[in-house]
Amino acid sequence: MKIDFNKNNDGLVPAIIQDATTKSVLMLGYMNEEAFAKTKETKKVTFYSRTKNRLWTKGEESGNFLNLVAIKNDCDNDTLLITVNPVGPTCHTGSDTCWNEKNENDFGFLSTLEGVITHRKQQAEDVANIDEKMSYVSSLFQKGINKVAQKVGEEAVEVVIEAKDNDDKLFLDESADLLFHYLILLQAKGFKLNDIVEVLKNRH
Repeated sequence: MKIDFNKNNDGLVPAIIQDATTKSVLMLGYMNEEAFAKTKETKKVTFYSRTKNRLWTKGEESGNFLNLVAIKNDCDNDTLLITVNPVGPTCHTGSDTCWNEKNENDFGFLSTLEGVITHRKQQAEDVANIDEKMSYVSSLFQKGINKVAQKVGEEAVEVVIEAKDNDDKLFLDESADLLFHYLILLQAKGFKLNDIVEVLKNRH
């Protein structure tokens, strides 16, 4: 790996730290050649501290180490992307990241959809009786677990039927309906998609 430590006058290159599992960006630090070498040797991320003017292994005082997984160099050979398995919070404030964000799996639009379902579930819990103007998801939560589970079963049957046909659009539409109702069922049981991912990871 070729790294241009001489590109900047101080001999430092930026090191972006990313969680190897969640892909969340945890922090930004700087490395010189010595810090880079120590990181590779110890498998714990070590920076050059510009305030302390010395090498600084993340977690040397707190115990919140960044265990090295992999290092990538960018196209200009002057910025590092370092994937890690963090031990505890990364930021000195106690936050998971230096941007005060939770270090969680992000499933893109599915995570957005889970957030909407969570909100609708809360709405259902805040209303005593089913309101005709209430959203479909909220009314489904209010009808209880049996109704939610029934809907998942109905959508699963529809997916099987369409899978045996040749209409790709109908198959995708029914698949989307099944996934949507399954996400509702997960929350009705007190779980989210990440809980299923953890089960799959453990099986793998």
